[in-house]
Amino acid sequence: MIIFILYFSIFVIGLCIGSFLNCVIYRLESKKSFIKGRSFCPHCKHSLAWIDLVPVLSFLILKGKCRYCGKPISWQYPLVEISTGFLFLQIVLNQLPIINNQLFAINNELSLISFQSIVSIFYLLLMSCFFIIIFIFDLKHYIIPDKAVYPAIAIASVYQLIAMYCLSFINNQLAFLSALGAGIFFLAIVLISRGKGMGVGDIKLAFLMGLFLGFPNILVALFSAFVIGAIIGVVLILISKKTFKSQVPFGPFLIIGTFLAFFWGEKIVDWYLSFIL
Repeated sequence: MIIFILYFSIFVIGLCIGSFLNCVIYRLESKKSFIKGRSFCPHCKHSLAWIDLVPVLSFLILKGKCRYCGKPISWQYPLVEISTGFLFLQIVLNQLPIINNQLFAINNELSLISFQSIVSIFYLLLMSCFFIIIFIFDLKHYIIPDKAVYPAIAIASVYQLIAMYCLSFINNQLAFLSALGAGIFFLAIVLISRGKGMGVGDIKLAFLMGLFLGFPNILVALFSAFVIGAIIGVVLILISKKTFKSQVPFGPFLIIGTFLAFFWGEKIVDWYLSFIL
């Protein structure tokens, strides 16, 4: 029961953070500060009361419409909230040590969770927020926002340096090489295609992915992104939503590949090696 409450609490926190991320995304679009100012309806600009801001529930109660002007509320809002909730929960489940399905040691103390684990979880949750912002922004505007990717690169760099020199994490030594390699790879694509195949934003995102994932997970992420992107691109062409000359944002595919590699990268690599050896 205690574990269920813990997991439910993490999910709810994720919902609330997802609501905040929606605010950040909108204010990045409108070039407004997301630090100050009350939330408001993007259509009628009416300030929203707390009852209008309850993650997911407000959307359902209001039937997807603004309480004040009746204009429809984008499905982006509940989807981002739910996705953030599940992502937060999955990250915690992936990171916390679980012995016999019990997180609590004797006397109901979280003695199994070290300070190192807490720092790692906080870092991963923070990075996931940046990835969600980039995902939605690029999907909507075909632009990877510098205001999201640069802080994410800075935070990831600091974390990797601390992990490498203070915690003696051997794998983190490959993170900067992975970032450099991924960045150069995408830079080559941009130069060869003269900016038609990829954008400069994709170079920055690839560099961030390398920092976040390290080696060999960066290879899994890039391969997954290209495969998923190709499949969805073909489907969109077949259903006449896109043509061969249409632009398709690649950032969302890179981020999907990032999470696939983060959660299941080792299993994918092991499966591939067992298949070819």
